[in-house]
Amino acid sequence: MPSPSPQPSPETPTRARQGVVGFAVSLAVLSYLDRVAMAQAAPLIARDLHLSTIALGSVLGVYAFSYALLELPSGWLGDRIGPRRVLTRIVIWWSAFTILTGAMWSYWSMWITRLLFGAGEAGGFPTSAKAMTTWLPPQERVRAQAWVWVGARWGGAFTPLLVVFLLRYMSWRYAFGVFGLIGGVWAVWFYSWYRDNPALHPGVNAAELALLPRPSKKSATSPTPWAAILSNRSVQLLCFQYFCLSFGWFFFITWLPTYLHENFHLSLARTAAFAIWPLFFNGVGSLFCGSISRPWARWLGNLGRSRQWLAGVGLGLACFFLALAAFMPTVTGVVLMMALSSFFNDWAIPTCWAACMDVGGEYAGTVSGLMNTFGSASGFIATVLTGFVLHWTNNNWHLYILIMAAMYVPAVIAWGWLDPVTPFRPEAAIQ
Repeated sequence: MPSPSPQPSPETPTRARQGVVGFAVSLAVLSYLDRVAMAQAAPLIARDLHLSTIALGSVLGVYAFSYALLELPSGWLGDRIGPRRVLTRIVIWWSAFTILTGAMWSYWSMWITRLLFGAGEAGGFPTSAKAMTTWLPPQERVRAQAWVWVGARWGGAFTPLLVVFLLRYMSWRYAFGVFGLIGGVWAVWFYSWYRDNPALHPGVNAAELALLPRPSKKSATSPTPWAAILSNRSVQLLCFQYFCLSFGWFFFITWLPTYLHENFHLSLARTAAFAIWPLFFNGVGSLFCGSISRPWARWLGNLGRSRQWLAGVGLGLACFFLALAAFMPTVTGVVLMMALSSFFNDWAIPTCWAACMDVGGEYAGTVSGLMNTFGSASGFIATVLTGFVLHWTNNNWHLYILIMAAMYVPAVIAWGWLDPVTPFRPEAAIQ
């Protein structure tokens, strides 16, 4: 008998979706580059602008205030009109105010500039999550979020060294100009390549399109189901735990260089060398989470339970090691404990954002923006509070480190009650 004719092989899917992940990662790098540059240059800025400890805390923290206020509206706008226009606007805005940071001459001028910088940067991560919700199948989302947060953490980790390098050749004022110009290049490149609808991208074939989620049928004028979102327990717990875990983490991108400089009397170069490690280990933790999330879920046989364990255990160990940092007598011991705390902190971060994507669905930008609003509000409170606590306690840094560690405890408890996979029902509302 003649053998049957061979069937044609299916078309190999293109990989344009990896380009979307690449843009999300580079966006995260730029975001933390501009944030951490401010923290590393803080001692020089305080000297040149004659800022007290309380005034410096206000300048470092005010961006988180405006960021928190506009995070939800910007995430909602990403759902409404698409990530292409929203992310381009965000990066152009924050890059412009990064450049203007270098031109400021007083406390108030710097305060207003950083306020507007935060307003422009708001919505970047939620809108990026919205883009990946559209472009990635569910099984690829935790790993993609892991790479986004590796980019964010490592971008922040190596910024201190980059700042020190640039300061050999220019003042901190010109360094901010360099950072701002990089963002402008990103915005032009992204707008020319990205499409809100994968079907309209010239680099996507039918096989790749078949892997992606079906396009939403809601129109641009459909009302956002705010009551259903705000009354959903998973959304509420995501916001609560993110507020708690962000409280201590913001220390690493705001006050850490100042703490190392003042408490251990380090030079600017040595401060930069030590400030790398907490953020570097954040990135390692994100990579670890991305690599074990799928096999861990298969072993447990329950995706929701695996995410609860990853986040809960990670945040519990982050609490433990940050508390140990308060009792270390040497700068090496302190930074090592903070680095370990950061590693375990980022067991949770990709899981938090993947949960927003799954729980939020077509409203992933809004849910992500809401969660990150609470995280940014916590960062603003913590950063400003640090200045007051140091003033009231005669620079008792160790007490404040213990306060930051304690904030992890309620976050661990919240993950025991959180369903990180079930989408909210848009028709549900508070009765």
